[in-house]
Amino acid sequence: MAPAVLLYTKAGCPFSAAKRAELAARGVPVREIDVGERPQVVVELLKLTGGRRVVPVVVEAGTIAVAPDGGSEF
Repeated sequence: MAPAVLLYTKAGCPFSAAKRAELAARGVPVREIDVGERPQVVVELLKLTGGRRVVPVVVEAGTIAVAPDGGSEF
């Protein structure tokens, strides 16, 4: 089984919902982290995004995609 894709999201973000649906349609296992529910991950997320406060952020196979199809600030 492929390793899970790490998906940082925010409740109510349409871009997060679209990315979640896209990954599900591909049958990709996802480990989702909602930054609203787990604010302690914000420091880690800001390192991944170069300081941008935006979701979704996808970490897949060593590649980081910051709001690949648009995003929402948090």
